[in-house]
Amino acid sequence: MSSNLILGVIFKMQKIEKLIPDTSVIVEGLVSKKLQEKEIEIVSLIIHEAVLAELEHQANEGKAIGHIGLDEIEKLRKLSKNNFEILFSGKRPSAGEIKYASLGEIDALIRQLAYEEDATLMTADKIQAKVAQARGMKYILIEKYAKTKKLKLQSFFDAATMSVHLRDNTFPAAKKGQPGKWEFTKIRDSKIDKEEIKEISSEIIEEARASLDGFIEIEREGSTIVQLGKFRIVITRPPFSDGWEITAVRPVKHLSINDYSISEKLQKRLAEQAEGILIAGAPGMGKSTFAAALAEFYAEKGKIVKTIEAPRDLVLPDTITQYAISHGSSQEIHDILLLSRPDYTLFDEMRNKEDFALFADLRLSGIGLAGVIHATAPVDAIQRFVGKIELGVIPHIIDTVIFIKDGQINKVLSLQMEVKVPSGMTEADLARPVVTVTDFETTKLEFELYSYGEETVVVPVKATGKKSPILRLLEDPIKRYFQMYADDVDVEVISTNKAIVRVPEYAIPGIIGKGGKHIGEIEQELGLSLDIQELVGVEGNKKNRKRRKGNRRR
Repeated sequence: MSSNLILGVIFKMQKIEKLIPDTSVIVEGLVSKKLQEKEIEIVSLIIHEAVLAELEHQANEGKAIGHIGLDEIEKLRKLSKNNFEILFSGKRPSAGEIKYASLGEIDALIRQLAYEEDATLMTADKIQAKVAQARGMKYILIEKYAKTKKLKLQSFFDAATMSVHLRDNTFPAAKKGQPGKWEFTKIRDSKIDKEEIKEISSEIIEEARASLDGFIEIEREGSTIVQLGKFRIVITRPPFSDGWEITAVRPVKHLSINDYSISEKLQKRLAEQAEGILIAGAPGMGKSTFAAALAEFYAEKGKIVKTIEAPRDLVLPDTITQYAISHGSSQEIHDILLLSRPDYTLFDEMRNKEDFALFADLRLSGIGLAGVIHATAPVDAIQRFVGKIELGVIPHIIDTVIFIKDGQINKVLSLQMEVKVPSGMTEADLARPVVTVTDFETTKLEFELYSYGEETVVVPVKATGKKSPILRLLEDPIKRYFQMYADDVDVEVISTNKAIVRVPEYAIPGIIGKGGKHIGEIEQELGLSLDIQELVGVEGNKKNRKRRKGNRRR
């Protein structure tokens, strides 16, 4: 579908005596386009000084949209030779009017000039057109259209291309393959020059503003982030970068949760329990692809799912609402999510301190969250929360870390809080709150997080490897001792003065005793520091409990 011209009720398409465009059609290149395609004919083109002032202001701030608008005016000036007259009129706006352009000050000045000149106002802004209609003015409204033309950027992509990387005075290059299995290759034998990359940038921004499935996500001095259909495009230019550069990324593969090697145990965790999930991995490893699959998994289960993105680039079904944090404050996102009450929210991607604070706040509010985060190792994802939120709160915010590598689930970690003596320490009075990080599938302890002095430390719990004969000899008598409390006992002797004893949940209260008195007596008797943990996968048996009650030592 091409763009539509909506004409004012008192205006008939013919040779227009006077045409006054506003900023919206100038920056989108629509005036020159309609003239070149012979959709309109004009005698005089009048450009308000306010348009020039606004474009100059944007260009001085380093925004691409300002440069694009000024290039369009230069293009119109060249088209005007022997075809139509081009004039500049109106009063240059004040600094305050330029500052509040978004509130309609510039639009009002342009509209007033069109009214005084009895000219036809041309706009792509529906509100501007509606006001013109209310005043009985002649106007042309150019509606947004569904994108059909092929952009020059798209010519750099083929079916296997994940991303394209363009930089002035270099060879165009691309990543080809799949997440975790790609190669970086040159895709053209000739270098791309500054003029060509600027032309591609202008085309991208114009298309994003004019098409239905495109929008400018973030506009800063020296950088622009655009979402155009399935493409996420980052444009940088001087002074932010030392040259013009375009990076365009698109998803190459759509996966469902069933396409991943997920154990039955993890599937149950995701479906029933996990509500504070971190999806971690290095760039290009497939984190967002898995995140999209997880969002669809929850949506298919009849859950209300929403996303927080910056920029919005996940390809998701229409049933999932995608919020852009770059277009709203953290407080606005917080209020909307609490009022709309989603079952699950996907946060893609967390980068700065404000993102981590919002994630923690929403999680503590009771919203199920899955956050995407860059990390080169599974534990690095947890470490990025250290220092940003209190240590004791971390297990209440994160209960599962899913690490993605080469497009597949590489490792899953589980977090919980315990009061214990950290591994490697022996004195009982060194007990403190410790966040334990275990391998989800094997329940093996891998890391401990705890306060040491004024610092929060993340300590790997190293595997002991082959145990010495003395440590192996100690395991059997300790195991026999605790079989007075339960049939199933697992003992791991860490050193000659510390051991981990795992027993079913029902046996733990009897071992610990009121106020920890009984475990203290056992430690004194055995001459060891003991860490009593639950033996996972073993259910308590009431008959065993009754039979052994009378055998316990008091």
